[in-house]
Amino acid sequence: MTLNQLHYIITVAEAGSMNRAAERLYITQPSLTSAIKELERELGITVFHRNGRGVTLTNDGAEFLLYAREIYSQYEAVMQKYSDDEGLKQKFGISMQHYSFAVKAFVNLVNKYDLAEYDFAIRETKTKEVISDVASLKSEIGIIYQSDFNRNAITKILRQNSLQFHELVDCDAFVYLWSGHPLADRDSVNFQDLSDYPNLTFEQGDDSTLYYAEEIFSENNYSRCIRVNDRATMLNLMKGVHGYTLCSGIICEDFNGGDYVAVPFNDPVIGGDKAMKIGYIQKKNSILSKTAQLYIRELRDYLGIPTPESEKK
Repeated sequence: MTLNQLHYIITVAEAGSMNRAAERLYITQPSLTSAIKELERELGITVFHRNGRGVTLTNDGAEFLLYAREIYSQYEAVMQKYSDDEGLKQKFGISMQHYSFAVKAFVNLVNKYDLAEYDFAIRETKTKEVISDVASLKSEIGIIYQSDFNRNAITKILRQNSLQFHELVDCDAFVYLWSGHPLADRDSVNFQDLSDYPNLTFEQGDDSTLYYAEEIFSENNYSRCIRVNDRATMLNLMKGVHGYTLCSGIICEDFNGGDYVAVPFNDPVIGGDKAMKIGYIQKKNSILSKTAQLYIRELRDYLGIPTPESEKK
């Protein structure tokens, strides 16, 4: 088994077709097919089902793909760290809950690669998919949060997927509102103040639990609730129906605009101090690529967090 063969398997799985994968790899389709068949014989498994519409992974193939991605991603990380080849194409993928500041950090990262070749991916998605993307190495890192309510459950899920959480910032609780909302000028608000307005929350799927919610205090029983799939819709509903969401208060006006405000949440019963710990997840014992390390540095810079001396090299 060679690194080239692992690369071929990963590329075919992503392309869904031998022909498309061969074009991406700049080799002939017969050569690609031969290399994969040779690897299948060596492993004693069938990696792909082949049909007229392309290829799909077998059960054995799906399991093998996880190992292939893990091995090949570590090879790429080592090459980025130690190779002198400045022309090496940079690859990086990130999955995240809906955080505008994380998108801003990604933009800053991309702007540093204007003169270089790169293949990047950014995915704002459901919490379960963030974890799945990093576990399968579809993304190198993921951005999520933990709270007193979800920490034990999320930690258990991360452990089951051989992932580890690195805290970046500890945040107070805020209520995010349209600047024209009746409560926008308050020094602080509580649940009693919010009871007449709809709570806006990102949908996590039919099979999700409250532990996957992106908003703090998801365990609270809201009398009015609207679930949405994307950030733009949530912002529109803040204006249209005076909805609100509970968040970290870290707002990027470059993307969300200046028509929204974060008001401190202060409830005499629940409280709102240090409610969220936002951080990134990665595979345990994995070496982060230079690009991933640079992205994390961009996150820290935006959040005003000093980079540890050990990571400045």
